[in-house]
Amino acid sequence: MTSLDQLQEGATATLISVDGQPTLRRRLMEMGLLPGTPLQLIRRLDLGGVLELEVRRSRLSLRHAEAMHLHVAAT
Repeated sequence: MTSLDQLQEGATATLISVDGQPTLRRRLMEMGLLPGTPLQLIRRLDLGGVLELEVRRSRLSLRHAEAMHLHVAAT
């Protein structure tokens, strides 16, 4: 298990858990980032440490600081 910010570009993983402040956790879960959800890290953008993900056929952008709170298991 590792945090999402540690994945390489193109890697797929399954979300294991979401931690952090309750407001952050709720916002991430409202975006569809629920435990058990498969995802793929599409790319890293140099603009402020942004990560682009594909989750349930949708693209999401997260800050590096937010991705640190998402724990995944690589598949």
